[in-house]
Amino acid sequence: MDSKRRKDSPEEEKKRQVLPFPDEILECVLGFVKSHKDRSSVSLVCKDWYTAERWSRTHVFIGNCYSVSPEILVRRFPNIRSVTLKGKPRFSDFNLVPPNWGADIHAWLVVFASAYPFLEELRLKRMTVTDESLEFLAKSFPNFKALSLVSCDGFSTDGFKVIATHCKNLTELDISENGIDDAGGSWLSCFPDNFTSLEVLNFASLNSKVNFDALERLVVRCKSLKVLKVNKNVTLEQLQRLLVQSPQLTELGTGSFSQELTLEQYSDLENAFSNCKTLHTLSGLSEATSLNLHLICPACTNLTFLNLSDAALQGAELAKLLPNCPLIRRLWVMDTVEDKGLEAVGFSCPLLEELRVYPAEPFELDAILGGVTELGFVAVSRGCPKLHYVLYFCRRMTNAAVATVVKNCPDFTHFRLCIMNPWEPDYLTKEPVDEAFGAVVKTCPKLQRLAVSGLLTDLTFEYIGKYAKNLETLSVAFAGSSDRGMQYVLGGCPKLRKLEIRDCPFGNAALLTGLERYESMRSLWMSACHVTMNGCRQLAREMPRLNVEVIKEDGSDENHADKVYVYRSVAGPRRDAPPFVLTL
Repeated sequence: MDSKRRKDSPEEEKKRQVLPFPDEILECVLGFVKSHKDRSSVSLVCKDWYTAERWSRTHVFIGNCYSVSPEILVRRFPNIRSVTLKGKPRFSDFNLVPPNWGADIHAWLVVFASAYPFLEELRLKRMTVTDESLEFLAKSFPNFKALSLVSCDGFSTDGFKVIATHCKNLTELDISENGIDDAGGSWLSCFPDNFTSLEVLNFASLNSKVNFDALERLVVRCKSLKVLKVNKNVTLEQLQRLLVQSPQLTELGTGSFSQELTLEQYSDLENAFSNCKTLHTLSGLSEATSLNLHLICPACTNLTFLNLSDAALQGAELAKLLPNCPLIRRLWVMDTVEDKGLEAVGFSCPLLEELRVYPAEPFELDAILGGVTELGFVAVSRGCPKLHYVLYFCRRMTNAAVATVVKNCPDFTHFRLCIMNPWEPDYLTKEPVDEAFGAVVKTCPKLQRLAVSGLLTDLTFEYIGKYAKNLETLSVAFAGSSDRGMQYVLGGCPKLRKLEIRDCPFGNAALLTGLERYESMRSLWMSACHVTMNGCRQLAREMPRLNVEVIKEDGSDENHADKVYVYRSVAGPRRDAPPFVLTL
């Protein structure tokens, strides 16, 4: 046999060429790609992959409801079953976005009813949702299964009556942190007697008393219930009855935990917690007493997430609880635990990956108790080398402490340090805290989200622009010296997607620095800065594919841009802007 391979003829060479990947197989393979970022990248490979991704996509995530119209969405993706949609800018959580700003879900539902009659899941954040919209949803999608409303407004508990009555296949009803007109808990009795499909029920943020008999019957019927988070009006005795009926829970929100119990009630509740062998998430525990806190210890063995952000625990109480939680990876607490509590975290939680420390409310309580300082932060970092997500509210911090924290935990992806007093320096040296955030961006190459605070000069932003090459979201308040700060960031962070700025000395020069960047970003928010209407108009003229919106306040300077929201959109200017929103 000839050792040299015979040269193929042109016809044979053509036959040997790789045939196109069959569409059916490609669509099947793409079904295993879950990340919306990865799927977006896949669609850019070639026309065949674009088409396959288009037809195989069943879930879509939209980070800004005005970046695309529902009509464009349904033309692009014909087979969607699940939609996640965000509305108002994040600073609406701080009441910086006026009521009636927009982000109404109803127009989307009307289009979905025609294009996606088999829609199963709708997850909304910071959207306006009326009872009429909830009724339309319940009656238009016969196979609807999951509704999640986070920080939404415009609806009442009457809307849930319609959801409970008509959504026969509902598996999830998750209501969190919403501005809701709470008309009472009678909606729980609207679930049909043969309804058994519920897997997730969260009404922890509601204030009214619930129809407990209806709730208990619902829990008894739904044998697949995995997540149950009740509000503060469910008593500990009632909670015990629910736990007896649902030992299979994986997530539990207890509501209030302050009720006085008889010895028999105490024993019954302790036994109920002991039987919750699969529990991995526990939240609520508001107003928990030292005695009642011991009740949850039997259920703590397998916990990976402990949310105590509603429980004003003292450090000693937290120190007694944590040794019962050897697997904790996520921990949320109030700063009433003080540094002693955080020292206990460092000692007892070696697997910790995420820590959030929220300020006590009212803030006067926090001032009396002292809150947390740099000492607690450093203690956590020493004992928790896997820590990569932190949200830390405090009244003081030092450059040296932050440098120590990131040295101990160099894998931070989210670093949100909130020094509550604006323009607060390093309290020991009285220097700006530039070097603190400089240490963060120099030491943590995986950093994706950063929130800065305290006394900061342009040097902080120079560090960010130079070193934070993977940064996607930056939040800035009461910081900076001049326009150069924002210019450093926009010129040096190639992956930046969201930039949120308030009460900073940035003006037109800073705003216009981003002309080449804004189309690759999701959004820019600027409020209480030095931006003028003329600067915004120039941005709108030079970047016509951006939506440049200015929120004007009553009595403000005619040429001053009070609040500026800039975002990319393939749908053009929105059609529902209220009079106080000027679209340029």
